[in-house]
Amino acid sequence: MQLTHIDLGQLSIAAVNMRHGKRAPDISDILPSIRARGVLVPLLVRPNGGPDQFEIVAGRRRYVAAKTIADEQGEVDPLPCAVMEPGDDAAALEASLIENIARLAPDAMSQYESFVRLTKLGRSVAEIAATFGITERMVGQRLALGNLLPKIRDAYRDEEIDAETIRHLTMASKAQQKEWLALFADAESSAPRGYQLKQWLFGGQSIATKVALFPVEDYPGPITADLFGEDSYFADAELFWQKQNEAIAAQRDGLLAAGWSDVIILEPGEHFRSWEYEKTPKGKGGKVFVTVSHRGEVETHEGYLSRKEARRTRRDDPTDGDVAAAKPSRPEVTSGMQNYIDLHRHAAVRVALLEHPGTALRLMVAHAIAGSGLWSVKPEPQQTRNEAIAASLAASASDATFAAKRGEVLALLGFSDEEIAVIGGNGDDAGTAGLFVRLLALPDGDVLRVLALVMGESLEAGSAVVEALGVHLKVEMGIAWQPDDAFFDLIRDRQVVNAMLAEVAGKPVADGNVAEKLKTQKQIIRDSLAGTNGRTRVEGWLPGWMQFPVRAYTDRGGLRIAEHWARVRPLFAD
Repeated sequence: MQLTHIDLGQLSIAAVNMRHGKRAPDISDILPSIRARGVLVPLLVRPNGGPDQFEIVAGRRRYVAAKTIADEQGEVDPLPCAVMEPGDDAAALEASLIENIARLAPDAMSQYESFVRLTKLGRSVAEIAATFGITERMVGQRLALGNLLPKIRDAYRDEEIDAETIRHLTMASKAQQKEWLALFADAESSAPRGYQLKQWLFGGQSIATKVALFPVEDYPGPITADLFGEDSYFADAELFWQKQNEAIAAQRDGLLAAGWSDVIILEPGEHFRSWEYEKTPKGKGGKVFVTVSHRGEVETHEGYLSRKEARRTRRDDPTDGDVAAAKPSRPEVTSGMQNYIDLHRHAAVRVALLEHPGTALRLMVAHAIAGSGLWSVKPEPQQTRNEAIAASLAASASDATFAAKRGEVLALLGFSDEEIAVIGGNGDDAGTAGLFVRLLALPDGDVLRVLALVMGESLEAGSAVVEALGVHLKVEMGIAWQPDDAFFDLIRDRQVVNAMLAEVAGKPVADGNVAEKLKTQKQIIRDSLAGTNGRTRVEGWLPGWMQFPVRAYTDRGGLRIAEHWARVRPLFAD
């Protein structure tokens, strides 16, 4: 079993879940707690065939509650999950998780205090997570509460502050926390919370002059102040950062000159996680860490070493904890033996496959979708440089229907609905095998649906196969297509237009306009189809080019699909 955090979009409810059904579960009893503290008890999940996709074996109500909160707030943190491995017994794992979590105080601040005591006793984050059956991420989140001012922690313990607000406050500097506390304590003010707090912390570009490490009078740009002159700001952020970085560099040089072994300047916005370090004096090699907020605030953390470095210092052994480069070991088999094994196993498996056509069908579909070292199937790109043609295709009912069916197949396979095609995999061997296993679990009807979609995506436009398929299926183009502006604009042959006019309005009309301009004859066709300008409306006209089988208007050739049909036609019985 592996404990990890998984994004909401990678999770789905397993059909084997005992509470699986179409009706949403009642979550009214757990929603307030999850909204305030997040999901504490890990969901029990297992891989679901698709890349980074998991299905929920136990924890459906917690999942639905998290989705509800995501719909309300626009986002939600990844959920703690216990990922089952082959051979795991779901019932035993769930009982074990519940038993472990029962030993963990439900209050986040109590958890923080417990974890801090354990870290002071030398326990690592990984060891704490294993003790309580939770993820290391959750332990880190609780320890991060140590970055908060005591008054904020007390308010969180008393449930005066929600979990999302606390999460953002852990990213705030001490100065920002004090400023926020003043707003929180003022009955006439409104302290920002949730998303508004995030914007308050990081959204603006105004940088207060009080955060400058350099003398304000050395700043050559404009400075703005409020009406009372109590707060002032640098108007040019880029110029401020130039001066501030110079001051940070000077501070670093001074600290090094003072005897500190090293001064590490963290990336802007990166936080110093004190629980990952041990206090170490200067004389024993302690370092200084400098944090810089996006609002320009600089904080120094003097006298720390990572726990790994601290252990080395105590042992006076600089190699402690380092993993020596492993000496390459001799492989179990030679390359010749590997080749022998591979070929004999392949020979036996492909003979067995001959007796299982249903399995072979699924394997073929998996290869067509994901590819392999011997398979490479590409989707028909439907490319055109003509914008009018592209717009015509995009507006067609056929294109919309196919896109909807593609969405259904993507969902069936556990793929993202943002994929533009089902096929087109990179040929990863393990990915193809994983998709094959997924298809083995699907009934024949669903596999055939996937196969039909795959074949449709890889059907080459303008090929003889399209003609043969259209004739065999008796495709009614009149249902799928109607003459549009792009069609008429692309007709350039006078003989063809006059022949079409005869089909639509009759030969006398065509003969009477045989010398007219193409534009005039096309307009008569349009009027006849629409019943405008005094013309009798003609229903159901389909040009020979759009019929199955295709029909040309001249003997001059050049209609590629007609040439395809001429070669294919002898194969069809009359």
